[in-house]
Amino acid sequence: MKIFITGTDTNVGKTVISAWIAIHTKSAYFKPIQTGEKEGSDCQNVKKISPFTQIYSPIYGYQDTLSPHLAANLKNDFIQLKKITLPRASNIVIEGAGGILVPLNETHLMIDLIQKFDVPVILVSRTSLGTINHTLLSLEALRARNISILGVIMNGDQNTENSQAIKNYGRTTILAEFPKLCKVSYSELKKINFSENFQNLLFRKS
Repeated sequence: MKIFITGTDTNVGKTVISAWIAIHTKSAYFKPIQTGEKEGSDCQNVKKISPFTQIYSPIYGYQDTLSPHLAANLKNDFIQLKKITLPRASNIVIEGAGGILVPLNETHLMIDLIQKFDVPVILVSRTSLGTINHTLLSLEALRARNISILGVIMNGDQNTENSQAIKNYGRTTILAEFPKLCKVSYSELKKINFSENFQNLLFRKS
C-alpha cells in the first residue's frame, strides 16, 4: 500500500491523519519536504504519536515556517524533484506539505510531486465554513492531472451538510469523518474506528 496524503490547506490535519492511517495499516511514514522544523517537525510529531511506525527522514528540511520554495530560497537551496524518490517500503504513507498547489521551486508545485509518485491520493479537508469550495477546487486540480483520488477525509467537528455536499458535488467518497481531538496520542488514534471497507479500499487501490 502506497498512499499520498494531501490537504486543502496547511494545518488541516494531514499529519494526524497520516499517523492514524499508518497505525491502522502498519505502514511507514514519509514526508519528503518539511518546513517549520524549528517549531517541531511532522516527522517528530508522528514518532511521538506512533512510536512503532517506521519514519523516513525528509529529503528537504527547513527551519522556517514558509512555503517550500521560499524556505529553500532563504537557504540558497533549490528543491529538485529528481532527487525525491520513495523509500523501498511495501506499505507507506506519504505526507505532502501544505495544499496541492504549493510551490516547490520556480516551475514545480506539490501536485507535480504527487504526479511523479503516481500513487492514489487522500484529500484531507476541514469540516468548517469554506471547506466545500476549497475541497472541490482541490479535487478539480487533481483530476486535471489524471491523479487517482481515493477519497476525502473530513477532519473536525462533524458537519453532515458539508460532507454530503462534497460527496455529491465532488463526485467522491467520504472515507471517514475524523473527530476533533483534545489530545492526540497512539491510544486515542487506535480507538478511532478504521472501517474494514476503508482498509480494503486502501490495499485494493494502492
